[in-house]
Amino acid sequence: MTMARRFLKCTSGAAAAEMALIVPLAVLMLFTTLETGHWMYAQHQVVKGLRDGARYAARQSFDDVNCRGGNDFIAASVVDATKEITRTGQLSGGSPRVSGWDAADIDVEVTCPVSAEAQTGIFDAGEPAPQVNVSTSTGYNSLFNGLGVITDSVNLVGEQQAVVMGI
Repeated sequence: MTMARRFLKCTSGAAAAEMALIVPLAVLMLFTTLETGHWMYAQHQVVKGLRDGARYAARQSFDDVNCRGGNDFIAASVVDATKEITRTGQLSGGSPRVSGWDAADIDVEVTCPVSAEAQTGIFDAGEPAPQVNVSTSTGYNSLFNGLGVITDSVNLVGEQQAVVMGI
């Protein structure tokens, strides 16, 4: 009986036992925090790229982006340049802002208002001002290869719009 009491009162290995219980949870929290931060950074890069692409396309000539004759028109060269600006931040060359982000993942479209009368303010005279829409949905490349938690179903998505100024 005295041996059992001595064993139950012994605290010499308590810290090691507590550490063994806490370490798996602490490591999980560490990797989760790092992965979440990496995802937020990648999502920010996508949004920043979309904003840059929409701004670039909005500053093109009305000959390249217009609503003449009730048709939505955007030149192929503007679409290609907008995709490259969006993806890399440069007109030619450069590496993608987010690994694995391809130009095929980016959509560039133009929409026109229903009528010129529907526009007000600075767009109330002349031809209707088109709106450029840049959007994307691309796969997220995990920082730690997902660790079995994040799968290929996680995407980075976003869209941005800008009214063409015809500069």
